[in-house]
Amino acid sequence: MMRAASTMMRRLRGFLRAQGGTAAVEFALILPVMLAVYIGTVEASALISTDRKVQSVAGAVGDLVARVEGEVTTAQLEDYFQAAAGIMTPMDTNRVRQVVTAIAVTEDGETRVVWSRQYDGHTTSASTPYAVGDEYPLPDAMTNIARGQMVIAGEAIYPAYTPIFGIVFDEPVTLYRSSFFLPRFGGTIRVN
Repeated sequence: MMRAASTMMRRLRGFLRAQGGTAAVEFALILPVMLAVYIGTVEASALISTDRKVQSVAGAVGDLVARVEGEVTTAQLEDYFQAAAGIMTPMDTNRVRQVVTAIAVTEDGETRVVWSRQYDGHTTSASTPYAVGDEYPLPDAMTNIARGQMVIAGEAIYPAYTPIFGIVFDEPVTLYRSSFFLPRFGGTIRVN
């Protein structure tokens, strides 16, 4: 019995002194945390990249319309929408919805929709969230700059962006951005 206890104590001391498996145990403990951080970084960077593309779409379509002198045709708007949608590549360009709205700002700061067009997939329509004559919620700074002028608002909506892996966050995210421009040549821009 003494001999068995002595052998067991010797093995126990040897086990306590052994360092061979320590690195493997530490690696096994830290691996899930490292993977979560890595995958979270990949998902966050993809989301940020897509959000930047949505911002570029809103800016591009608004800027193109603001550069028109006097009147923009439906065919021109269609071309502008298609060109701006191309920014979303390699994402699905059919999922981005674009809205261009012309807003008249009075001297006292009232904002009224003059016209609005929407591009959803491959279709341009006058059916938008804004009816002619409705008040448009311009930021105060833009309203102050544009008193007595017209503002062109470009909006882009990318509904239900889904994460690549869905491990760190798995809920779809709707991305929305808007940009505001004064007509480059002054005056108003009509739509035909």
